[in-house]
Amino acid sequence: MNTPDNPFKAALASGETLLGLWLGLANAYAAEVVAGAGFDWLTIDGEHAPNDLTTILSILQALAAYPVHPVVRVPDHNPTFIKQVLELGATTLLVPMVESPEQARELVRAIRYPPAGIRGVGSGLARSSRFGRYADYQKRANDTVCLIVQVETRAAARQAAAIATVDGVDGVLLGPSDLAASMGLLGQPMHADVRALMEGTIREVVAAGKPAGTLCADEALARHYLSVGARFVALGADSSLLAQATSALVRRFKASGEPAPARSGY
Repeated sequence: MNTPDNPFKAALASGETLLGLWLGLANAYAAEVVAGAGFDWLTIDGEHAPNDLTTILSILQALAAYPVHPVVRVPDHNPTFIKQVLELGATTLLVPMVESPEQARELVRAIRYPPAGIRGVGSGLARSSRFGRYADYQKRANDTVCLIVQVETRAAARQAAAIATVDGVDGVLLGPSDLAASMGLLGQPMHADVRALMEGTIREVVAAGKPAGTLCADEALARHYLSVGARFVALGADSSLLAQATSALVRRFKASGEPAPARSGY
């Protein structure tokens, strides 16, 4: 068997529009429910969700049966953890809080084998090479792994174009909630000033020759960011959708004065 191409990386490079969703429930069964919905990509969140290497692996295995691309968000810039996630078979990584081109270059080194990088060589033991069955894995891994970096502060946004031009960075995802917090607007990711910074940064990243993306649960605003140039947009999170749907269900019954159903009927 030969190492397959990375379809997400190829789609980004060709300018396709890709719609995704965040997976925050840290559960492979829940991830599989979402996998059949028709999204292009799903982010397995290892920064704010309670995922570890074991749950990331189980979710990757569950998603493998579906035509959706898994993106793993690692918790930080730790090259050891990045190496371990790659060995689990993740081919696209999302790294939070990238503040400068220098940090971006170090992340590129973390995902690449020597001499281009510092990734340790142990794929023969790992799912990444299908336990050695991808005979060309070590030769192709540097080209098939996709690196998405997150710009999440006002200071980072000022350097977004420079970050985007780093060789080995395949895309830049803007984090509106952290951007808002860095602007003194904690909890206001839809504030006009945040929107203006988002729009300007998206345009700068695109002008630098790389795709821009974001996470935006507001449908109208997500469409707006797509209209100004964003090409990969997550439309919400599984945990938020579940919380909103269950709260809305019980509110409807309590508002009508009717008792909530005691049984599912299944």
